[in-house]
Amino acid sequence: MQLCLIDGTAYIYRAFYALPPFSNSRGLPTNAIYGFTNMFFKLLRERAPDHVVVVFDAGGETERHREFEAYKAQRPPMPDTLVPQIPYIYRVVEASHVPTLMEEGYEADDIIGTVATRAAADGFQVTIVSGDKDLFQLVGPAVQVYDPMRDKTYRVQEVEERFGVPPQAMVDLMSLAGDAVDNIPGVPGVGEKTASALIQEFGTVENLLGSLDRVKRPKLREALKTHADRIRMNRALITIRIDLPHSVPLQALRRQLPDWERLRALFQELEFTRLLSSLEGAGQGML
Repeated sequence: MQLCLIDGTAYIYRAFYALPPFSNSRGLPTNAIYGFTNMFFKLLRERAPDHVVVVFDAGGETERHREFEAYKAQRPPMPDTLVPQIPYIYRVVEASHVPTLMEEGYEADDIIGTVATRAAADGFQVTIVSGDKDLFQLVGPAVQVYDPMRDKTYRVQEVEERFGVPPQAMVDLMSLAGDAVDNIPGVPGVGEKTASALIQEFGTVENLLGSLDRVKRPKLREALKTHADRIRMNRALITIRIDLPHSVPLQALRRQLPDWERLRALFQELEFTRLLSSLEGAGQGML
């Protein structure tokens, strides 16, 4: 059994910025809807998972924001022309009969981590669709990450080749190097290459912080000592939860045929003529 976990929020933003602005005749911006729909259908068509779910961020404050006030603080608000497109994107997914998961107070990464871990334990082969390197910590024998923008799949071997450490050590590596995407500062002067070398030598950040006398470079040793609390906080922020109280039965994520008539009506409303033409013959070849 295969389960495809799609990072829906990342898909929305990639679609929005990948296409120039355009609208339908009523003035509704539609570039993100159109881009998302094409990417979404392409993924379903090519990956052909028998189980699939799209996970969205609910927005608002989470535990990480309470622990670190500057968490994701650098991110601008959602663009005005994207806001009215979000409900239509939800309608595309709903008409496709693909379930969604979204929960107030929790980030999409934590929902993905919880469902992926549970599905792998239940015998599923799991593909997480996202370009977010945070999610590489979840990679294992039954879990892989597929980055659609690079068309690259990251299994255990690919993570080790890219970062020099196994997936389970990614949290420690990022605790040292930080994560600019989420506004989590690393140790000054420590990038991915140095962080990887340290984790390869010491195994974990706790082993490293407990053995600073073994760090040969004085400047690096002093930086690690000075920022030990930051490193530990980073680790807590970067660690994806796999224990959320989700009770969604995995069989409820089984893929179903889309509601072609609902999709047709939606595409007519949005004036997606190319997608409408693809629906001829009950959508054969589209999905």
